Amino acid sequence: MNEIHSDISGFYKLPLKERQNQLAELLNLDQEEIELLQTLGYLSPAQIDMLIENVVGSYQLPMGVALNFKVNGKDYIIPMVIEEPSVVAAASNMAKVARKLGGFQSEKVKSVMISQIQLTHIQDINRAKQALLTNKEKILEIANEQDPLLNKLGGGALDLEVREIETRKGKMIILHLLVDVLDAMGANVVNTMAEAVSPFIEKLCEAKIYLRIVSNLATQRLAKSRAVFDKDLLGGEEVVEGILNAYEFALADPYRATTHNKGIMNGIIALAQATGNDSRALEAGAHAYASIGGAYKPLTKFELDSEGNLVGEIEIPLALGIIGGITRNHPMARLALKILNVESAGELSQVAAALGLAQNVGALRALASEGIQKGHMTLHSRNIAKLAGTPDELIEEVAKKIVEDKKIRVDYAKEVLKKLVKSKNL
Repeated sequence: MNEIHSDISGFYKLPLKERQNQLAELLNLDQEEIELLQTLGYLSPAQIDMLIENVVGSYQLPMGVALNFKVNGKDYIIPMVIEEPSVVAAASNMAKVARKLGGFQSEKVKSVMISQIQLTHIQDINRAKQALLTNKEKILEIANEQDPLLNKLGGGALDLEVREIETRKGKMIILHLLVDVLDAMGANVVNTMAEAVSPFIEKLCEAKIYLRIVSNLATQRLAKSRAVFDKDLLGGEEVVEGILNAYEFALADPYRATTHNKGIMNGIIALAQATGNDSRALEAGAHAYASIGGAYKPLTKFELDSEGNLVGEIEIPLALGIIGGITRNHPMARLALKILNVESAGELSQVAAALGLAQNVGALRALASEGIQKGHMTLHSRNIAKLAGTPDELIEEVAKKIVEDKKIRVDYAKEVLKKLVKSKNL
């Protein structure tokens, strides 16, 4: 391949087709690769060109559905977009276990987001703090002028929090603008309001404002869910004991807690991606919340009830929306929301919390019983068979054989395929 130069002027101005052609020429792509770039799936060229800059193609992932979920007495089919083989199955299985004893009970989730306004170069900290509190109603009024419709629907700027922090650049005041964003994720709403109130606040406090931006540590949008998992369906007392030991391990060790929480996010992020929500914001907020006490901790907790069943709880900040962003512009996100059948962002968060808890229990159960690799690699065996060049009609046979022989590797799959082809005279 020739040396590639990435300083391409005006690339974003080109029509999609010309971008694809220029990239193909630059990288010497073959016809199959060009056709892959040109395959946009359910998105039209106009739709995909609106989403991000320098679009050249569409990257697609499978969407599955998790079944058996009952949350607050209502049944849900949960769409999940993820590439990891065992995730959807684990969530569905644990939802079935929880269902026996009533399913998931999720608390109501508020829809309040925080926008932070950073005041620096303050002449008199105490005077500035008092000025903010004295002029609270005026600040909220300016903020709410930015979105009359949100106010009409019952949302809008609600309150202020004034924080003083010490930094290497001196003392700063961080003003939190609390906004009820209703069914939106809310970043654009709160950012617009923070921008609008900043000139007034600068004059009021005789300060210099730099950042005015949403915080993804959405502590005003905590989602909590609880379920009881039948001990016999989990695999018996020994498995339950193993789950409790795994939880205590995570509680005491941040290295384990990180992977523990990753299992939770496997479910939540898969739902977020299906519904067009910001997975990076959710990840950042969840992991920050796990550390908020000064040490990184698991986002779930477990104990036994009087019958020896496993009781699981989750508490996690979830800034999810069902309007705004791409949730209504992306055709698959719209379909996912229809499948899920939720009526509000709060309900979406209640379901997401239940899904995260189920996913966590599924992972812990696998670790405490058969080991995570057995279940995961059994499902992964089909991918290995495909990577070995197995024709579609032989994939199940090759996958079954490499699982039976406990050699789930591409090189062994090739050996199995070779023997299978020979025995069938293909």
